[in-house]
Amino acid sequence: MDMTQEELDQLMIDSAQNAVDTTKQEFNVKLDNSPESIVQVDSVLLAWLDRYKDQVLEDQAVFTLCNIYGAYVGEVFRQHVGGQWRYDGSNPDAPYVVLEYAGHSYPFAGICYQRLVNDNQISVRNYFEQAIANNTQ
Repeated sequence: MDMTQEELDQLMIDSAQNAVDTTKQEFNVKLDNSPESIVQVDSVLLAWLDRYKDQVLEDQAVFTLCNIYGAYVGEVFRQHVGGQWRYDGSNPDAPYVVLEYAGHSYPFAGICYQRLVNDNQISVRNYFEQAIANNTQ
């Protein structure tokens, strides 16, 4: 999948907005693009599981949820700290997008996946805060 940087940036902005809109519609929770709102992402991911049970864990649903919330977290980071999205298609079976900043790569969709699928004790907020701390010391 070839796309320009501008197309990738717009895709991530649109995906983040999708997270905001969907969260408001489904749970009446407002994600306001603030660093403080990231704590709500942790709760909302688990709320999807509570409300939709096994349907959420179907491949397409997991992919969609992790990507829109990963885009949201990444866009908040990008707006408040900086960074650039990068699409990695080196493995055609498992392409992914990371946010790069100051020599670090942050797979925000991946941390959402870990919380949703593997371990509900993993915190998107803690990961986000550590990413901030890595770049403000």
